[in-house]
Amino acid sequence: MTDKSEWQGRVGQTWASEWRRTDRSFTGLTDVLLGHASARPFRRALDIGCGAGELSLALARGHAGAEVVGIDVSEQLVAVARERSGYLGNVFFDVADAAQWHIPGYAPDLLVSRHGVMFFDRPTEAFAHFHALAAPGARLVYSCFRDLSENPWAERVVSLLPPEYIVPVDPLTPGPFSMADQVQVQGILSEAGWSGIRMQPVDFAFVIGGGENPVEDALSYMLAIGPAARAARMLPDEDRAAFIGKLRRFLTNNNDGGLIALRAGAWIVSAQKAL
Repeated sequence: MTDKSEWQGRVGQTWASEWRRTDRSFTGLTDVLLGHASARPFRRALDIGCGAGELSLALARGHAGAEVVGIDVSEQLVAVARERSGYLGNVFFDVADAAQWHIPGYAPDLLVSRHGVMFFDRPTEAFAHFHALAAPGARLVYSCFRDLSENPWAERVVSLLPPEYIVPVDPLTPGPFSMADQVQVQGILSEAGWSGIRMQPVDFAFVIGGGENPVEDALSYMLAIGPAARAARMLPDEDRAAFIGKLRRFLTNNNDGGLIALRAGAWIVSAQKAL
């Protein structure tokens, strides 16, 4: 579990320093998510857990007449997003807890998120807050991971750990796979007031390594962010060295012409607020 305090500290700083490789890893999914978000015109968009701002910036560039606000709990990530925004005049970023954020009079008709909704302590309350915030008829469109078994990039990494360090995924605990269960997600959104709920499975290539030395690129990235990084920090030195050795061999076996891309499975979730 990665909690709010971690995003405000060490984890947020790490993700802020790794935004280029993180955006690269999600490229295939981002394009699909943007297609869903842009399927209908909108005037005001809210990007929940905007991270380093890629989704917010893409929406702002593609919809010059719309106002886009990105919010994230990490000051470091928001600082990167602001720096990346350059002279774009229709995108703004704010440091805040999305589950409590509001600006008087700002009622978005599009609420989006790329993998930013899996870390709420009380997800039903968070989505109820978004529902209350949204304009009548507003759309909610976000992505999240499907089950661990449908994400070999994570499942295979976890399998390389010593058995005593493998922690089963708890769907009720905030984390990367907390929104994986279709029935649970539909229940959360329905209870929060959203209707017309749809969940489309999307498989994409999770790019984790490239460049002159794709194996070392992938290894350094995975040891900075994600389940491998968290696991490596927990392990004693000897076990850590063995784990890194296994991970390097795994990545080497998946080096395809200078690119390491593992299969990932996500949901594109959409819903609507009644008029």
